[in-house]
Amino acid sequence: MTTTTTVVAAGDHFVLPELLTRELRAAAPGGADLDVREIRLPWPHTPFGRVAEVDEASGTEEEMIEALRGARICVTQMAPLTERILAACPGLELFCVSRGGPVNADLEAATRHGVAVCYAPGRNAVATAEHTLALILAAARGIGDVHTDLKHGVWRGDYYDYRSCGIEIEGSVAGLVGFGAIGSRVARVLAAMGATVLVHDPYVKPEAVEGIAQLVPLGELLRRSRIVSLHARVTDETRGMIGAAEIAAMPPGSVLVNCARGALLDYDAVCDALDAGQLAGAGFDVFPVEPVPAGARLLSTPGVVLTPHIAGGSQEVAHKAARIVAGEVGRFLRGEPLAHCANPDVLGR
Repeated sequence: MTTTTTVVAAGDHFVLPELLTRELRAAAPGGADLDVREIRLPWPHTPFGRVAEVDEASGTEEEMIEALRGARICVTQMAPLTERILAACPGLELFCVSRGGPVNADLEAATRHGVAVCYAPGRNAVATAEHTLALILAAARGIGDVHTDLKHGVWRGDYYDYRSCGIEIEGSVAGLVGFGAIGSRVARVLAAMGATVLVHDPYVKPEAVEGIAQLVPLGELLRRSRIVSLHARVTDETRGMIGAAEIAAMPPGSVLVNCARGALLDYDAVCDALDAGQLAGAGFDVFPVEPVPAGARLLSTPGVVLTPHIAGGSQEVAHKAARIVAGEVGRFLRGEPLAHCANPDVLGR
């Protein structure tokens, strides 16, 4: 006799519920009877925020408690998993978050309630690497300012003035702070474009960058690199790691890009350096406060290319995210080890 497994596909307007359902059915073991309930959360049309004790969530506790009644599994990107939800849904066993980390799930509470929480590392590595390269090129060639001027009817023929011209990737030294899934992809492309690539990452061994880049201390990277791109995680060691002194150590007329986390960088120091000509350009997708407040210096400082934290957004990312969490559901239903479980202690129970 086949047992029906109820799964809630709590999608949103990026990782669509129907994408989750399609991948769930493809990943389910043969003969599995899935009852998939779809709901659509309002993100990104409504910004995510804190829900009870969890961060960066979309939807409400009441909505999830109602959706999860009788459900064994939930796959989502933004739905909250809180103590209240867990207490109200004792049949829940698996909660899969299609993000790089399950920040919208209370891991301690999930562990106490015996719910395994999975996540989807690397889902947006390609998209973020490509976006980083776009910002590097745009910042290096001043595309942001001339684009804005041309949209307002100003033809910037003076861009050919030597002091206004941008720099090329080929022949430049590019320094990457971090050599993970994103930084390593950026390094390979920059090397293929003819740049000399330097990497600072205390957790990477020299052989990992062999043939692509040189592993160097941060001070050397800053002194030598005309282009610097940040790819580090935020930790106690890396928070605020690039400030006025570090920017001053870079060659005059350099370019600085950050698609990692806003907390890595002193943005006031960036604006000062752009105003002084120490930096020729900068490109940012992440900020210390999001959305960027009206009147922030970054919005009026020349030489900055800005995007609203969208580096990880592509149609392919939505498909990959759905496929990764559906794969975890398939493994769970077959009794196989989970690939990306954030609280593995639950699995031994």
